[in-house]
Amino acid sequence: MAPLHAIFRPLSEHGRAETRNRGRGFKLLPRLCRRLRSHLLQEMKRWESGEGVRFLQRVGLREGMTVVDFGARVGHYALPAARAVGRDGRVYAVDKDAEALRHLTRKARRSGLPNIVCMHTSGDTRLDLDAGSVDAVLCYDVLHILPEPDRARLYAEIVRLLKTNGCFSVYPKHLEGDSPANHFRDLTPNALLAEIEAAGLRFLGTTCGRLSHDKSLTRGCVLNFKTDSRIDTGKTQG
Repeated sequence: MAPLHAIFRPLSEHGRAETRNRGRGFKLLPRLCRRLRSHLLQEMKRWESGEGVRFLQRVGLREGMTVVDFGARVGHYALPAARAVGRDGRVYAVDKDAEALRHLTRKARRSGLPNIVCMHTSGDTRLDLDAGSVDAVLCYDVLHILPEPDRARLYAEIVRLLKTNGCFSVYPKHLEGDSPANHFRDLTPNALLAEIEAAGLRFLGTTCGRLSHDKSLTRGCVLNFKTDSRIDTGKTQG
């Protein structure tokens, strides 16, 4: 029988080799993570300047429009919206995260988009904009963080801001059956639809495609509404 040290030496050497390989694998992880992050950033940048613009045009954004992006964060929708409405249009990017808005301001400057106006709020839904002065409101992946009373106040403000036949577009992520979260955990798509229509916004249909969500792109659909001229919102327009 071979000596024990002769039997276990190959095993120990194999173990050391395996450990060295594992160590190399751990060293590769940060590099792979950086490459993945860089890839996602570049893909998002391309989407913001191309596919995202075309998507928002399908939603209804046109040259010269005034748009409000509620919960704009770092501008994954505000930037393509600014390109869709052109230099004669304007995008109000609304968020309570001041640092995110500063980041958006830097991105807008680098992208040559002076038509984005960042609006920092304390979380209040009321905006310092005239009634009937907005063509479209985007509310993408944000409603789920608001309890029902706050959503009702937001809908009322959107109805106040929108022109007659203005567009309200919602990305209703996190509803029941779609990674449910926060105040959408037990809310169905039909219940949300009824909630928004009760505020005086008429459902038009959906627009589907690749959407920005949590720093990456995923397939999804937005719900599009328009102000219902049959409902008196108490606003006057010239």
